[in-house]
Amino acid sequence: MEGSAAVTGLKPDYLLPSSRRSSPFLRSYTSSRSSFHRKHSSPFFYKFPKKLRLPSFNARQAVSPISKEEKEVPDLDWDNLGFAIVPTDYMYVMKSSHGGDFSNGELQRFGNIELSPSAGVLNYGQGLFEGLKAYRKEDGSILLFRPEENALRMRSGAERMCMPSPTVDQFVEAVKATVAANKRWVPPSGKGSLYIRPLLMGSGAVLGLAPSPEYTFLIYVSPVGNYFKEGIAPINLVIEHELHRATPGGTGGVKTIGNYAAVLKAQSAAKAKGYSDILYLDCVHKKYLEEVSSCNIFVVKGNVISTPAIKGTILPGITRKSIIDVARSLGYEVEERFVAVDELLEADEVFCTGTAVVVSPVGSVTYLGKRTSYGDGVGVVSQQLYSVLTRLQMGLIEDKMNWTVSLS
Repeated sequence: MEGSAAVTGLKPDYLLPSSRRSSPFLRSYTSSRSSFHRKHSSPFFYKFPKKLRLPSFNARQAVSPISKEEKEVPDLDWDNLGFAIVPTDYMYVMKSSHGGDFSNGELQRFGNIELSPSAGVLNYGQGLFEGLKAYRKEDGSILLFRPEENALRMRSGAERMCMPSPTVDQFVEAVKATVAANKRWVPPSGKGSLYIRPLLMGSGAVLGLAPSPEYTFLIYVSPVGNYFKEGIAPINLVIEHELHRATPGGTGGVKTIGNYAAVLKAQSAAKAKGYSDILYLDCVHKKYLEEVSSCNIFVVKGNVISTPAIKGTILPGITRKSIIDVARSLGYEVEERFVAVDELLEADEVFCTGTAVVVSPVGSVTYLGKRTSYGDGVGVVSQQLYSVLTRLQMGLIEDKMNWTVSLS
């Protein structure tokens, strides 16, 4: 394609003229991509090849053929990457069949998608997402971190939301294919990572409250830096004691899209007052820690690291799970239990974990107007765990856990 090439999108067959029903992907580039082109006018943004079709899940097939432009390194300031969307080359799309199983997917040009106004995800919030990262090693090769864990978590969430889900193999191979097709966007070693966002949504038309008749699995990627502007520097949290993120018996323990919209009101108010984020308490007793808006929380006292137990209202973070194993391997005692807010205020050190933040030390917590601070900088435990996990993710130390997956 030449110039501002057409990008594909999702559109139900019944909304298309009969002459075009064989090609459901019709939308043009998003305005954000157009503005990005204007800002970054280097030639690699033009002359894209046609979409690549995958007869099977094979990362090698996914990156062939590659145009001359797509061999070039993007003109980005790798030293100052933030956590924001950067339009890349390809996204991956796969749909469920009438029987609920997912057929082989395909890579499409990154861009807008089209949905029926009555799609299940738009009307009833039937949607899930995941987040994982790809890292470039010093030798230029690429590593994924525990993608099968994301696949398993999506399948668990899909069962709760009454949705079919790709198999673990389908999920992992689709992630590999997407990263391979966008490999030039993986930052240089030590400069950031390629954030991978798999989505699962009810894309079929439905009016009455019922499961969607069709589902779409989609993956897009973006190069990113630190989630919090502070980076590895300490963040400042405020405890929310009136609004709640999740309730017992609800969906707080799965990565459904509705969990995140519910935190925006409190989070926006906190950021307006200069805080980095919100820490939520349980909605029953209003005294036990749950999690930050998009991170798990850990409390350090002596050689003991405590974190709220997974009881259905807290997301079972993959970074959380990894940090627990790393901490235990380093000789720390880790407890998963109810953690009262009083323990937080008396802690030696506090930190958050998540795919986006990895490990983020907490500099202060404000509760009922009283601010509690933790040291003058990054705590020893936070720094140690951050160093070990990130070095493992980037292939700088031996992976004795067998957590990384090499993208050949």
